[in-house]
Amino acid sequence: MEEKGLETATLGAGCFWCVEAVFDDLKGVTDVVSGYSGGHTENPTYREVCSETTGHAEVAQITFDPAELSFADLLRVFFAVHDPTTLNRQGNDVGSSYRSAIFYHSDEQKRVAEEIIKEVTEAGVYDKPIVTEVTKFDKFYPAEDYHQEYFANNPTQPYCAAVVAPKVAKFRKQFLGRLKK
Repeated sequence: MEEKGLETATLGAGCFWCVEAVFDDLKGVTDVVSGYSGGHTENPTYREVCSETTGHAEVAQITFDPAELSFADLLRVFFAVHDPTTLNRQGNDVGSSYRSAIFYHSDEQKRVAEEIIKEVTEAGVYDKPIVTEVTKFDKFYPAEDYHQEYFANNPTQPYCAAVVAPKVAKFRKQFLGRLKK
């Protein structure tokens, strides 16, 4: 249940450890939960999602204060921290569970998502077309407890050191003025 005045965004941008780590640092974000959306299996497990049989994407469900951070600016960060031009893949993570996706919670979020995709496309940020899925939000299933705050709790784990840390460092440098103190 959302707190008064707060909104929810559900975004898939590859491995949820990366997405959570980035958005945890963004001013205006009050909570980030790693989980699964966009599939057909009730209460999927990580193993089931990784098997590519549930239809789910790894996502971060982000609670934010629109008075401090607009949905449009949230999406500008989203498009800056992953490659939205690769279908069902982010780096070495391959499969539909790693797809680029915006699961919109309202018609306004859908409108803004389409507007920001157009903005990023027209700006020529990427050489290839954006393939980000824009789909109506249905259900969110939180990932298992050990996935929550994974990067914060496991910064020296090899995947975190090699993949998550550089992504977070790039984000922090690019969005220095938007970081929580």
